Amino acid sequence: MKKGLIIILDGLGDRPCPELENRTALEAADTPFMDKLLSRGSCGLVDPLYPGIPVDTHTGCGALMGIAPQDVKRLARGTVEAAGIGLDMQPGDIVLRTNFATLEDDGSKIIDRRAERISDEVPELCQALQNLEVFDGVTASMYPASQHRAVLHLQGPNLSSEITDTDPGCNSAGCRVLISKALDPANEHAVNTATALNEFSQRAHEILQQHPLNLQRIANDKLPANGLLCRGAGMAFSVRNLISHLGLKTAVITGERTLCGIGNLSTFKVIHQDGFTGMSDTDLNGKFQAARQALEDHDLAYVHIKAPDIFSHDKDARGKMEFLQQIDKAISIVADSDYVIGISADHSTDSNTGRHCGDPVPVLLSSNGGRIDNVTTFGETNCMQGGLGRITGNGFLLSVLDAMGALPNYHPFDSVFIGGN
Repeated sequence: MKKGLIIILDGLGDRPCPELENRTALEAADTPFMDKLLSRGSCGLVDPLYPGIPVDTHTGCGALMGIAPQDVKRLARGTVEAAGIGLDMQPGDIVLRTNFATLEDDGSKIIDRRAERISDEVPELCQALQNLEVFDGVTASMYPASQHRAVLHLQGPNLSSEITDTDPGCNSAGCRVLISKALDPANEHAVNTATALNEFSQRAHEILQQHPLNLQRIANDKLPANGLLCRGAGMAFSVRNLISHLGLKTAVITGERTLCGIGNLSTFKVIHQDGFTGMSDTDLNGKFQAARQALEDHDLAYVHIKAPDIFSHDKDARGKMEFLQQIDKAISIVADSDYVIGISADHSTDSNTGRHCGDPVPVLLSSNGGRIDNVTTFGETNCMQGGLGRITGNGFLLSVLDAMGALPNYHPFDSVFIGGN
């Protein structure tokens, strides 16, 4: 069996950008090593979930990382983030993915949904939001995750994950913070949980407004992280994973807690070293060196790189293009290997609007002895003509595993791991 390497470039897919002469960042970038991989393989387009449906990182990566299609659909971001930080969850607990944000003084409107991408101060702010008693015996605590993100942990009786978010979404400056509600008003547990979340959000805003760290930020002409935006309520549950089902020894190299969470839920080895971040300062060479080392005694390795998505959210198409060129240079570390190499993304992010979009993502599959199409340059438009066609994230993973020689012939008991995402 051949070794496999899957490179996930977060938010890689894009739309044409006027500042790049109506090309995408990938089309405008000089990527000789990705093109070299494509010269001995084939390319195509992947729909992470369904055609036209925007998804988040945990959904798109979950499909690429072997989580059963039905489990991908019900995998909540809060559950993944909690697993990523190693949070001890008990049955009935609720967890939410949370942004530290800058809100207006009354807490009703958003000024900056990431508080200028606050990072180092987040652990100290979380310490001020521990074991707060909120509605009907519910206790709320905050724990730091990646950069401006954190995990909200709700514990107590009569809780439900069937609630709406308080986060209105990307590029929400000027938007109002949402009031959480029960998805079903007749679900008393959901009503209680939404009430507890809303009470905690208000109390957290009051505490953060007066926190010494935020007062110092204001004195230094920085935006305070004085509020929280919460989404993706979830509970603990066991996921079914194709790669684990096949018994493949797998490693995940990442600087992002979301990927740590998927890896932990799937019982993969998570490699999260100093210098591996979710930003453009991440150690790209170190990640690919770590992948080479991991593949000495693993069957499959994932390298996840978050920053392309960040550039798109910041509407910086040129910065995204330049960073993709840095990634391409780092890929040179593995370009001449005998690995089966797949390059994909979790979703597309439009650099014109800063939002995730439902466009399929460009992918390539490179394998010595595998089929080769006529496409020579990696990019969205060219991938429309590629030999892989248009497939699902689950289908792309299966194609990589098949090229590795890791798949037996189909058997009905495999059906839970195969099919549309």
